[in-house]
Order: sequence, then C-alpha cells, then structure tokens
Amino acid sequence: MIGKFIENAGWPRIIIALFLLGLFIAAPFVGVRVDTSLSNTLVRFGMNGVMVLAMIPMVQAGCGLNFGLPLGIIAGLLGATLSIEWNVEILARLVELGSQYKISWLTAEFVEAWREPLGFASAVIIAVPIAAILGWFYGKLLNRVKGDEMMIATYVGFSSVSFMCIAWLLLPYKHPTMVWGYAGRGLRTTISVEGYWLHVLSDALSFNVNGHLYIPTGMLIFFAVMAFLVWVFMRTKTGTAMTAVGSNPEFARASGVNVDRMRTISVMMSTVLGAIGIIVYEQSFGFIQLYMGPFYMALPAVASILLGGASVNKASITNVIIGTFLFQGILTMTPSVINSYLQTDMSEVIRLIVSNGMILYALTRKVRAGR
Repeated sequence: MIGKFIENAGWPRIIIALFLLGLFIAAPFVGVRVDTSLSNTLVRFGMNGVMVLAMIPMVQAGCGLNFGLPLGIIAGLLGATLSIEWNVEILARLVELGSQYKISWLTAEFVEAWREPLGFASAVIIAVPIAAILGWFYGKLLNRVKGDEMMIATYVGFSSVSFMCIAWLLLPYKHPTMVWGYAGRGLRTTISVEGYWLHVLSDALSFNVNGHLYIPTGMLIFFAVMAFLVWVFMRTKTGTAMTAVGSNPEFARASGVNVDRMRTISVMMSTVLGAIGIIVYEQSFGFIQLYMGPFYMALPAVASILLGGASVNKASITNVIIGTFLFQGILTMTPSVINSYLQTDMSEVIRLIVSNGMILYALTRKVRAGR
C-alpha cells in the first residue's frame, strides 16, 4: 500500500511535501503563526490557481507546456485596463438597458450596489474575446512548428511582452488614474484596482477562524468552478478528441479527428484561461502590473504543474491543485520561517532563491522525463 503510494506520488514530490510540512511544524518555534501562514498560502493558491489551470489544455493536446502564457496575460491586462477606462460608460449603459427594456431590478441603485462585481465581470467579458483571437493566431503558429512548440511559445511569450511595452505607451487611454499625469498619455507601470474590483472575489463569502486564519472563500470557489468546467470539457467529445491528439496524433487523424483544429482549440482555451487567471490575480493583489509584469508569470505556472506531477504530455486537475499548493506554500513559508530564525529581513532574497530553485528543479525534471 505504502509502496504503491510512493510509486504514484514519486519521491521528489513526497520530499517537497515533507519539507513544506516541516516548515509548518517549525513555524511556532521561531515565532511564526501557522494559521496566518496557512492563510497566506490559501490566498496565493487562489490568486495563481487559474493560471496554472491554463496549462492543462495545451499539455493534453500535445502542444507542450505553455511558455507563451504571457500572451493570455496580456489579453487579461487589456480587459482589465479597458474595464477601468470604460467603467462609467459600462455602468451607465446597464442602467439605460434596464430602463429601455423595463427590467425592474436593473436600476441605478442596483448597479451602484454591485459596481465592483460588475466591474470584474466586464474585465473578464472584454478579455475573453481578445484572448480567443490571440489564441487562434497563436495556435495557427504552433501548428506550423510541430515538435518545437515550447521553444516557439517561449519566443511568443517574451516577444509579446516586449511589444506591449511599446503599446502601453501609445494606446489612447485617457483615464486619469491610469495615464502618466505629466504626459497625459501612456499607462503607468502599476494601476490600482481599488474602487473598481479590489478583493471582489477574495472577500466574497470569506471568513476568519480565531481572527487569524483567513479563508478567501470566493476566490477558492471561483477556482473550483473553473477547474470543474475544464474537467467537464475534457470529457466532452471535443475534449476527448483533444486528448487523443496529444496521446497519438496519427491514430487520431486516422479516426477522422482534425488534429490541427484540436490543437488550435487547446491553445485558445489556454490563452483564455490565462487571461481570466491574471484578472483573478489582480483583484487579490490590488494592482494591474503592466510593461514587464507578465514577463516571468509563465515560469511559476509551469513549475507548479510539473511539481504537481504533470508531464509534457499529460496533466490533470489534481496536478494543478497539488502543484500550486506546494509551490505557493513553500514560497510563502520559507522566507517567513528563515527570517524569524535569523532575526533579519532577507525575505526578497530568500523568495528569489526558493522560487527560482523550484522552477529550475521542475524544468530539469521535465527535460529528464522527455529524454
């Protein structure tokens, strides 16, 4: 029984889990509250879960790990900034529609009371079609470079971030809280979402246990819903065909499956999930991070799903949950425990060492698995 468990989980994952457990056990002895640390881990899990979930469609379809995730993140950033730019117009239009079509509950009072959830919803609604269009072109590109998908995806991710560094300065945004004040144009590096949709998911149905253990219920429920939708889709006819393409493209083609179409759909799904994921991240973090912000977002997501037990060719919801919790748990616990033990503040240095170490391990494991 134990041997079967070790075989399924793998020693590296067991060692990482034991290390995280050890950090939680050591925390009280160095003055770190376990409940507060667990709260931070749950919050970071909710913030990053959907972006890690975005890895599944491309992996299952045989397109490899999505190092081009920044493309989806850029779509999410466009949705987020445009929702703020058009915030007043969107809310006014909703009130107008309520009056025009005699919808009794869609009043100015209702819109004002639900302003932040409506703002979050508008960001997602704007981002999804942008992500779908970018994902379609991205998928067509990957269909032309079969066998080198991850290399091309890395180039697409990094080059799209560089391109948007120029675009953020040139796009005609006018909102006073977003543009540089002295120039009157060009977006700021960071934009606060306070007053728009700050913590709209994090605080929804949230509660505290003993005043220290904070449970971000709304964010966890949102992740669960997104994971369930992905799980259901992967069991539909299209999802099954997508998995068949990833497992054996020649057999899938002989069975009448359009291989390129399935691959394109998987890339579009991954890009859309990435766009939604970054908006979930922003509502909890409190800021929209532009310019080089999306540059390093793909590597933690890739590392998380690999730590969870996924491979280049196979991934599941379980891999996402385990990997994200392990990655974010260690990233949260290690700096706080070591800082308290050494009685000094080295949190940023330790966080960089730990996060890059886990990313390096995960990528090395992927290379070995590929060989």
